[in-house]
Amino acid sequence: MRMSRVFANSLGDQNMVLESVDIEVETRLKGKQPVSSEVLVLRVRPKAGELGRCSRCLTRCPGYDGGDGERRWRTLDVGTTKAYLQAAAPRVSCPEHGVVVAHVPWARPGAKCTYLFEDTCAWLAAHAALSVVTIMLRIAWRTVADIVTRVVADGRDTNDLLAGLQRVGVDEIAYRKGHRYLTVIVDHATGRMVWAKKGRNKETLAAFFDELGAERSAALTHVSADGAEWIHTVVAKRAPQALICLDPYHVVAWAMKALDKVRRRTLAAEGGTDRHAMWAVRKNPADLTTEQRTSLANIAATNAALYRAYLLKEQLREVFQAKGRRGHQLLAGWLSWASHSRIPEMVAVSRTIRGYKTLIGNTLDHAVSNARSEATNTHLRALTKRAYGYHSPEALIAMGMLTRGGLCPALPGRN
Repeated sequence: MRMSRVFANSLGDQNMVLESVDIEVETRLKGKQPVSSEVLVLRVRPKAGELGRCSRCLTRCPGYDGGDGERRWRTLDVGTTKAYLQAAAPRVSCPEHGVVVAHVPWARPGAKCTYLFEDTCAWLAAHAALSVVTIMLRIAWRTVADIVTRVVADGRDTNDLLAGLQRVGVDEIAYRKGHRYLTVIVDHATGRMVWAKKGRNKETLAAFFDELGAERSAALTHVSADGAEWIHTVVAKRAPQALICLDPYHVVAWAMKALDKVRRRTLAAEGGTDRHAMWAVRKNPADLTTEQRTSLANIAATNAALYRAYLLKEQLREVFQAKGRRGHQLLAGWLSWASHSRIPEMVAVSRTIRGYKTLIGNTLDHAVSNARSEATNTHLRALTKRAYGYHSPEALIAMGMLTRGGLCPALPGRN
């Protein structure tokens, strides 16, 4: 009895009864050689109030079979010894879900591991490389992916990630080569990733609003995005009251690309070989090295067109730093300067920015950017690199929700 209480406390579930503890020998093939090791088997059964329920909806259902057959669930190791829970695994006939294995209080529906094991695995997957998790817990990569998917699905059932959304960021990220993208939605208030789906088109974003619903779509006040028209079109149709704010980073990036074209064109015409010129005009003035400052001074003295394009780029950055009414004044001055600069690349950028002037004005008035979305995308790229890629977008989305969506469970036994 003393040993039973110790094991029951270590398993952390008060809704089951420990019946016996056995040591068995498990033999598996490693290569062509059989390898034997001891495993700890804890024979348990749910308490009477937990019996005969559907594992999906917890409704009491009639039994489908006589309760014959045993089933094992992997639980946390005891020292260096693998441990399993073993119990009778009857099936029940649920009117809604059909014939399913009856509910057990120590494992999720359809799982082959206990809550303790899966929560520990999910926490480790969020904080360590998957190869470390597989070696430490002695499971396969595919098992880790299945566990993460179940934990995230369980977290979504108990946490409404779309509740209370007001300011959101919309962005896309390539998850594999070949123009394969995810559309990612981030909550500006919490910084969490609240929704993601494969694709980057109107239908993909419309699926988000379908899931959000008309009432909660009407509660959106601001949506930050880049210059993608498919985002603007869907937001204007499904949440017309929301202000679309154009991300400052992408606007300045347009000027940066134009500046690179001016640099290549003018330096090629002059036959210049200044290797510091590229970073001299790209970097922020405060971050320039001594060589780059010298290069910028030479450009100012010998290449008027390139230096004027550089000043236009810096002035555009100042527009977003000023914000508010001052930002609007600087933007009007910048548009006039760029359109009369006689630099074809900058004239083209001024036309583009003039077309998005209303959306840029929303950004200046409300100081909303896509910075949180870009941070989430950076994190997703790090996850992809750490796992050496994912075979499916669903696997990456599950890991993203685990680490960026607030669905990572606490490490069992810790606060």
